Amino acid sequence: MDKSKRKAIIAGNWKMNKTPSEAKALLTELAPMVKDADCEVIACVPFVDLTVALEATEGTNIQIGAENCHWEESGAFTGEISAQMLAEMGVPYVVLGHSERRQYFGETDETVNKRTKAALAHGLKPIVCVGELLWERECDITEEVIARQIKLDLFGVSAEDVKKTVIAYEPVWAIGTGKTATADQAEEVCAFIRATLAKLYGQEVADAVTIQYGGSMNAGNCEELLSKTDVDGGLIGGASLVAEKFQPIVAAASK
Repeated sequence: MDKSKRKAIIAGNWKMNKTPSEAKALLTELAPMVKDADCEVIACVPFVDLTVALEATEGTNIQIGAENCHWEESGAFTGEISAQMLAEMGVPYVVLGHSERRQYFGETDETVNKRTKAALAHGLKPIVCVGELLWERECDITEEVIARQIKLDLFGVSAEDVKKTVIAYEPVWAIGTGKTATADQAEEVCAFIRATLAKLYGQEVADAVTIQYGGSMNAGNCEELLSKTDVDGGLIGGASLVAEKFQPIVAAASK
């Protein structure tokens, strides 16, 4: 991390976990444990938990994010939530393009791009996820895949809005598998993401963008991963569901 240029961000991605009562309990337990954090702390929670999460974290340094949003403001999109709805609730962050959304729900780079633009238009800060499949890594096309995703997901997004965007590198082969890219592998791809941003938007913009690692970061590997220059934080899955497992990652990012 280079805190002189950008902020470190640790974001928990709860996925489809925690009822509203469980969310309140976890956030209430977590708040005093991370109150002195020298990094941004975010909990990205299911839609049904947003209201109670915002209430439970009021007056704390924990910010709340949603796990997706639609690109239209309203309409016949049963089951979807608009960026405008999230903004009116006071939700500051939203995760977009997560590998599970791409894998299970037909998300494409085109729809990620549309969702990203909608989020930015309503003042939300998108956490845009990119990453390669195991097959793509084995075929030695990781950089091609990542560059394509960055270009398509951010197509038409201004340099100023890119500065407000967080990029999460999540090697798909390390999501929910317990496998983790080595710190050097994570740094290699995060540095490539920054270099790609520099080509598209200039070095100043690239240096300002927080790039997270999102592949099974935990208390055991977080310090090594976060010691790398271009790894500016983490998008944390399973470890974010237990306060005692999430707190050490926040502490490592605060050093």
